[in-house]
Amino acid sequence: MSITIRTAVPTDVPFLVECNAEMARETEHKTLDRDALTRGTRAVFDDPRRGFYLVAEQDGKSAGCLLVTYEWSDWRNGDWWWFQSVYVVPAQRRRGVFRRLYAEVERRAREAGAVGLRLYVERDNVHALRTYASLGMDEEPYRMLGRGFIEFG
Repeated sequence: MSITIRTAVPTDVPFLVECNAEMARETEHKTLDRDALTRGTRAVFDDPRRGFYLVAEQDGKSAGCLLVTYEWSDWRNGDWWWFQSVYVVPAQRRRGVFRRLYAEVERRAREAGAVGLRLYVERDNVHALRTYASLGMDEEPYRMLGRGFIEFG
């Protein structure tokens, strides 16, 4: 089975929206507003400073995706690249799809001079934690805090 990774294009929006909705349902048991999600997904294509999506294809069919966003580090004078909205369709899991996506992000980040890669993961998502650790990612010494202004599912 051949896995290829490519930069997403606007015609991928329906697939990206579906993946994001399923990821929220599976990991957080949340139902996202599809209109807001569609507008938010399209907004990435409208302003490249927001980041970029990658799509994994296996044998010509969309198999997974992720969003990369940037966080400026004044301490390091460079960008952290954040993995966001990671999703692999259930039928394609455990086949190396995410590993290929990860490798492509790492390659691009190094090429761009990023200071490193980061992501956040649900505390109880044991499978994801194992996968990320197997790729060399370590738990950061920080706790994430937040204050949302928009409620959803």
